Amino acid sequence: VSSSSTPGIMSMHEYQIVGRRKPTGTESTPIYRMRIFAHNEVVAKSRFWYFMNKLKKLKRGNGEILRFNEIFDTSPETIKNFQIALRYQSRTAQHNITKEFRALTRTSAVEQLLSDMAGRHRTTYRQIQIMEVKPVAVKDTVRANTQQFHDSKIKFPLPHRVLRAPSKRYATLFKAKRSSTHLG
Repeated sequence: VSSSSTPGIMSMHEYQIVGRRKPTGTESTPIYRMRIFAHNEVVAKSRFWYFMNKLKKLKRGNGEILRFNEIFDTSPETIKNFQIALRYQSRTAQHNITKEFRALTRTSAVEQLLSDMAGRHRTTYRQIQIMEVKPVAVKDTVRANTQQFHDSKIKFPLPHRVLRAPSKRYATLFKAKRSSTHLG
């Protein structure tokens, strides 16, 4: 189990699962492929069979997994805008929505999504069905929360800076005058 940036929370992984109905006789069976975001392999396989049962009436007993592998991002060092299309079950109905996040990887965007959905909509991982996670260009972003970071001259003010002594020699516990932390 790899550790996430947040202590106590397992990090998300992206898995690709290829499966089909067990062949009977000479007829060919269609092959299905899904990309599943899950905390580990067991949960990913379980979600695969859950969705196959809902979409294609295919259960684990009469199906087989042909291929199972983890997908990693090709460029995890560059920031990207991700648009996530999802369906979730609220207390009253099913809702289809899209959300935008800025993240380094697809999995970190999904982690942000799960945190956001838990906070705003009181929805858990089990009630969310992620349809598509795609990177979008700057000009194609819609949400103001994402667009505010596209300014090339963006500044983040530091309103409360505590100046430290240049060396340990000049560091004292008490000073003659109160320190000024506002450097405007």
